[in-house]
Amino acid sequence: MQFSTLLVSALAAATAVVAAPMEKRAGGNGDATYFYQNGNPGSCGNYNSDDAVIVAVNSAQMNSGLCGKPIWIQHDGKTIEATIQDTCPTCDGNSLDLSVGAFKQLSGLDAGMIPINWWT
Repeated sequence: MQFSTLLVSALAAATAVVAAPMEKRAGGNGDATYFYQNGNPGSCGNYNSDDAVIVAVNSAQMNSGLCGKPIWIQHDGKTIEATIQDTCPTCDGNSLDLSVGAFKQLSGLDAGMIPINWWT
């Protein structure tokens, strides 16, 4: 009897894990540009250097709950992790504005704009 109770408990636990909904993640395909901090705080209120690996999310998707959250950005087989720290009012759709430090990890600054995939 103990064995069957244990088995039923184990099966119930396994079913609960399988049935748990997956966390919905934001992301998309777009373009990345880069920006200089110029000694200004981002919309999240933090001052960062140009070497900090941070990102400004487009206005349509940005909200204060994203401040400080990690974001993964991929270009040409390279993936980096950055921190959301600002809003990009001129970015379209799924495009992002990367700090100089983040952009340099994916491409040379001379590229100016690169196609990306990203997710949070």
